Amino acid sequence: MTSFDDAAYKVAEFLLQIKAVKLQPEKPFTWASGIKSPIYCDNRKTLSYPKIRTYIRQHFVEIITSNYGKPDVIAGVATGGIAIGALVAQEMGLPFVYVRSEAKKHGLTNMIEGEIESGQTVVVVEDLISTGGSSLKAVDALREKGCNVKGMVAIFTYGFDEALANFKKANCRLETLTNYNTLVNAALQKEYIDEKSIKSLKEWRSNPSTWGETIAK
Repeated sequence: MTSFDDAAYKVAEFLLQIKAVKLQPEKPFTWASGIKSPIYCDNRKTLSYPKIRTYIRQHFVEIITSNYGKPDVIAGVATGGIAIGALVAQEMGLPFVYVRSEAKKHGLTNMIEGEIESGQTVVVVEDLISTGGSSLKAVDALREKGCNVKGMVAIFTYGFDEALANFKKANCRLETLTNYNTLVNAALQKEYIDEKSIKSLKEWRSNPSTWGETIAK
């Protein structure tokens, strides 16, 4: 079995290699929220690379089995967690559902798509954790259905304090394949960034909402 540290570093390497994660402290991205960021993450890119998506699927299964046992159902969070969640469910021989960001406004007005019953145990699959707000809406929807959510797994987390607080408040365990600190270390070792970029990347991680103002100066 690969150790978590080794697997986390390898996943980080993969994300950098295929540019699923881009680091540009000198030329920041603007998120939908308006926040200026030195990092942009699109983990859907992993689906285009069979070797990488297989590695991610296998390690999701390993983490789920080690931390949560075998649930009754795997649930993906729309939209980023749908495809990889379905692959994980297939690997584990389990039913799969996905949770919309909001209920459909027509038809059956479902928020959860697929067959799931009250009392079933569920592990939720997500691709990316920022504040955790949208991900935890899926957990709430499953709990409202009467399901026992054992926890969530995700490919990557920024590790924001706000996210940690939100998951704690929701009493939802979170396990991720890799994280911001591991990714930055991998980027430095593989020379995607240089030493002088590290300070800026760490400052953003500490104060993401105000970091853009200091860069502008």
